[in-house]
Amino acid sequence: MQGTLNKLTSSLTSPISYQLPVGEQTLELNQLIGKQLSLSFTGQIFCRNCGKKTKKSYSQGHCFVCMRKLASCDMCIMKPETCHFDKGTCREPEWGEQNCMIPHYVYLANTSGIKVGITRHTQIPTRWIDQGATQALPIFKVETRLQSGLVEVALAEFIADKTNWRNMLKGLSSEVDLKAERDQLIAQIKPKLTELAELFSATAITELDEEVVELNYPVDAYPTKISSFNFDKNPDISGILQGIKGQYLIFDTGVINIRKFTSYEVTVSHS
Repeated sequence: MQGTLNKLTSSLTSPISYQLPVGEQTLELNQLIGKQLSLSFTGQIFCRNCGKKTKKSYSQGHCFVCMRKLASCDMCIMKPETCHFDKGTCREPEWGEQNCMIPHYVYLANTSGIKVGITRHTQIPTRWIDQGATQALPIFKVETRLQSGLVEVALAEFIADKTNWRNMLKGLSSEVDLKAERDQLIAQIKPKLTELAELFSATAITELDEEVVELNYPVDAYPTKISSFNFDKNPDISGILQGIKGQYLIFDTGVINIRKFTSYEVTVSHS
């Protein structure tokens, strides 16, 4: 099997079901756990947007030109509180309307510990799976991406907004009472919520009373020491697939973040 990589796809089963897209083909991964799996980088990278060959991948699979022109590669995607759509400077206003001016959720997740995050309403539960969360709880629904970013910034004063990926891969997070954490955090940011309601509208940010989602991953053995593979340094990766969590394949020889190498052309074999 040969083709360009894309991020792992998944579905919320127990354990989570994973697939590896390779070009136009898809490899079912869960059935390969405990077996030999090899990925070899051919040395070629093709932009996921325009398809042109590029020497280096930018913004997870783009050439330099596309990285500079696409709204999906703008800094405000990483920092939604800096959204500049209302200033008329969005790189692609139509894309912004379709992806940013739509409902978003602010959530709590237990990845390497409790963290806050945001996602479009269409990306639940995919976003949680991609982050390797073992528990997740939506706590606010908002009208736009900008609003979700402002709420996230307020919450980030009290809890983390990033995952320690090494601890996540070691399976070190213990169960957390996310509902209790939610109640405490909402109380802490009440003044900011009032401020945002006055800035936007009373209905822009809605508190939610959802149930905690539990996520289980297909992992036979978690690594105790993390060794990370990089196609740019070593084009050949091989080992016994011991599990999958987040966007990582866990081998007995190391781990690899598949999403990081989107658009890399690889040859995949297994036994």
